[in-house]
Amino acid sequence: MYKAVFMDRDGTVSEEIGYMYDAGLYKPFSYSGPAIRRINDSGMKAVLITNQSGVGRGYFDEAMVYKVHDILRAELARHGAKFDGIYYCPHVPDAGCDCRKPLPGMLHHAQKDLDIDLARSYVIGDKQVDVETAHAVGAKCILVLTGYGREEHESHKADPHQPHFIAENLTEAIDAILAGEVG
Repeated sequence: MYKAVFMDRDGTVSEEIGYMYDAGLYKPFSYSGPAIRRINDSGMKAVLITNQSGVGRGYFDEAMVYKVHDILRAELARHGAKFDGIYYCPHVPDAGCDCRKPLPGMLHHAQKDLDIDLARSYVIGDKQVDVETAHAVGAKCILVLTGYGREEHESHKADPHQPHFIAENLTEAIDAILAGEVG
């Protein structure tokens, strides 16, 4: 079984702009490609997990999600990087699905598809739902301070589930994982 690094999309791998109703607004962080390439080179799986309730709310259709992911894949390819899997939840919060973070459905699907050991894996994100998702499967969580990360860190200091590591950005998070500093 493989270790994996699960990454949130908006605010973690790319700029946070709210509901992504126009693919032309999508901007991956310049360091995401090189950082994800390091995951690829390490032998771990690189997996994107993202809530996209704008689909369920009718703000945009699933084709927009695919367009954005095509832009992200192209940017990663420029750096010789790739995701081993991309999973998204199109549902609104009260839909009752098992895939919307903080529920672990996307991680469980990736676990089956990619032969992943969740207990030896990592979740990187900029929101408390990412921290909760990691704890739901026994994975290690890194909160990045990009996107909503700074305000989420401040507003959730008293929550029972805390990140195992706090990083400035995706690069620093991956540095810490590869150096064995998360735990």
